[in-house]
Amino acid sequence: MSTPNLTLTSPADGLVLQGYEWLPPDPGQCRAVVVIAHGMAEHAARYARFAAALNAAGFVVYAFDHRGHGHTARSVAELGHMADRDGWNRAVADLAAACALAQQRHPGKPLLLFGHSMGSFMAQQMLYRHGGLLAGCVLCASNGKPPPIAALGRLVARIERLRRGGRGISPLIQSLSFDAFNKRFQPARTEFDWLSRDAAEVDKYVGDPFCGFPITVQSWIDFLDGLSEMARPENQNRIPKTLPVFVIAGRHDPVSGGGKGLQQLLDAYAAAGMTRVESRFYPEARHELLNETNRDDVTADIIGFFDRCLAGRAA
Repeated sequence: MSTPNLTLTSPADGLVLQGYEWLPPDPGQCRAVVVIAHGMAEHAARYARFAAALNAAGFVVYAFDHRGHGHTARSVAELGHMADRDGWNRAVADLAAACALAQQRHPGKPLLLFGHSMGSFMAQQMLYRHGGLLAGCVLCASNGKPPPIAALGRLVARIERLRRGGRGISPLIQSLSFDAFNKRFQPARTEFDWLSRDAAEVDKYVGDPFCGFPITVQSWIDFLDGLSEMARPENQNRIPKTLPVFVIAGRHDPVSGGGKGLQQLLDAYAAAGMTRVESRFYPEARHELLNETNRDDVTADIIGFFDRCLAGRAA
């Protein structure tokens, strides 16, 4: 497993975030900076292969383990727990700080953001909180407005907090989230077949001690509350109208219902007057596009999008 080579102090509460700086062969020829926001129950080192492809294309890459994840979690007991309160907003503030650090280390270079799954929801909030700083953003394996049943999920999570405490683990919430995602792939070989068609990549995830851990009740509450905030039209209307955004997902990704949930997001962005939103949905692909059997095509599409972002700035 890769060893972090960069630290960042959270502006929210002083937590030390552990992360990675991946540089191209000639850092002096850096075209732009890419910040990666990883997903739930995984970590930033899993993006080393993607970062190498970005480096080869002339991009500097930064990624930090979110609070409660990877090396940022100070012990196994802290995995899955973002904070005792307001963990989601603190995590988004951490991401904003990572972007600021990237800009500080490479002044004048365009800033690009890539968010996967939970990281894509952080990126959705970044779009309206700090969109003016970005030259482009990829939302990978994301989703649109939470369905009406999500309100029930928020209530269930609060009831579970009364039963188990904020740092407790709820098998009920687990069954409604990660366990439910795997149901459409029965008979399943593992509990995480929903991640990818590539069995070797799924096995790497299963064997990784920093992957697949449960999320605490308080972290679920904060996350679900954050989903409701980012879907508000008044917030989406704050996103810069000409900011390039690329929405990508697998047609067999259960998080967005195979991309169906993302149509609401695309419609919302259109209603907000955004003029440079692109999308692509990959047939047969599942949740982790960068670890899928067609990952090379996905990576090429992302780099192509970033190239268009930079070309648009130069025009």
